[in-house]
Amino acid sequence: MRRKFTAGGSLRSVRAAAGLTGALLLFTAACSGGGGGGITVGGNPDVSAPQLTISPGDGAGKVKPEDGVVVKAAGGTLDSVTVTAKGKSIAGTMSADRLTWKSRSLLPGSAYEVAATAKNPKGKTSTASSRFRTLKAANILAISDISPGPGAKVGIGMPITITFDRPVGDRKAVEGALTVRSTKPAVGAWNWVSGQQVIFRTKSNSYWAPNQKVTVAARLAGVKAGKGTYGMTDVTRRFSIGDSHIITVSTKTHRLVVKKNGKVIKTWGISAGKGGMIRNGVDVYQTTSGVHLTMAKIRVERMTSQWMGVDPKDKAHGGYDEKIPFAVRISNSGEYIHSMAATVWAQGHQNVSHGCLNSPPASAEWFFNWAYLGDVVIVTGSSRKLGWDNGWSYYQMPWKDWVKGSAFDRAVETGGGSSVPPSHSVTTPAGSPGVGSPTTSANTPAPAAS
Repeated sequence: MRRKFTAGGSLRSVRAAAGLTGALLLFTAACSGGGGGGITVGGNPDVSAPQLTISPGDGAGKVKPEDGVVVKAAGGTLDSVTVTAKGKSIAGTMSADRLTWKSRSLLPGSAYEVAATAKNPKGKTSTASSRFRTLKAANILAISDISPGPGAKVGIGMPITITFDRPVGDRKAVEGALTVRSTKPAVGAWNWVSGQQVIFRTKSNSYWAPNQKVTVAARLAGVKAGKGTYGMTDVTRRFSIGDSHIITVSTKTHRLVVKKNGKVIKTWGISAGKGGMIRNGVDVYQTTSGVHLTMAKIRVERMTSQWMGVDPKDKAHGGYDEKIPFAVRISNSGEYIHSMAATVWAQGHQNVSHGCLNSPPASAEWFFNWAYLGDVVIVTGSSRKLGWDNGWSYYQMPWKDWVKGSAFDRAVETGGGSSVPPSHSVTTPAGSPGVGSPTTSANTPAPAAS
């Protein structure tokens, strides 16, 4: 039996014949405005109407979330595509020729509905729909920490550190879901420092441009991170870069110079590490030379000699246990810029510390209040080199080696402004106690020196 519909009549979708594995081929057509001509639906669709295919097909179950939804048009172009789950729209990308639309990854264990419309120059239109379910994840990959913290204002050297709650099996899939956007362009790269942590930093000698906003997005929902393991939630973190703060220190001239946005604003004499304590072939009393970053600010820090294996009570062998004010950590080997009234006589003249940069009390207090986390501190003059994994000292790794730590072995550009949180997203607001902390580091710090 053949049925005819006039313009404005209801349309009916018909599944195509066998042979379309995982896809639904549907044909429905409406006549163009005006005229009394009808169309046929059923086993003999109007061949002049556009054709639509939707994958996954209607009624499919245990669909792979990473495959997403693909809608294609033939004999016309796509006019609209909507994919929803519990009434919420899922983002997707339309090809330039409007022949293909592909969604982002889907959430595991969820029901989806797809509706698509195509049209052609003859005025014919077609619609198609599909309903399906994705498979359930055996394991969930989640982010346990992101640094910097939400809404933080940080220095121009600040790295972005993402820590996951389990080892990542497919690093390419996960890294491919990470984006960094800044209002002022920068070149940087991700580096997998462990199976559960990936860190982004800018190119060597080219820090973040000052006074701008940065957004990092982890679009992990539906990303297959390993066998049976999927992300379930997108996370967006926003923070800002403050003024350019670059501090240079010479352990030979015993001077510290502070620059703000390229201009010297303050300088003072310091006393650096005196050397002379060898542990495992390393003179741990020397201040390390290299590009440090300010990592934490502690108003009163307890510093003891236990970190070098000396009982604090053993004064004859250099034992000490002191509470030091206005301490700004610059490494994980116990180095700080801090106040030290007891060595004012040596500051600017002689190195007498256990590795820290002893400073006049007034200068140390000023620096403590002024500095951001992620400020650049460049120390020169000592023979002890700063390791790239000593705190946030990632600029110590040559740029080409840092880039090789990316799953894609490539750098990325961050220009393009702030990104909008995608579907399935969680945006951590400023001041939230949720994911992330501006004092998070990639490794565990040693007890403080002095």
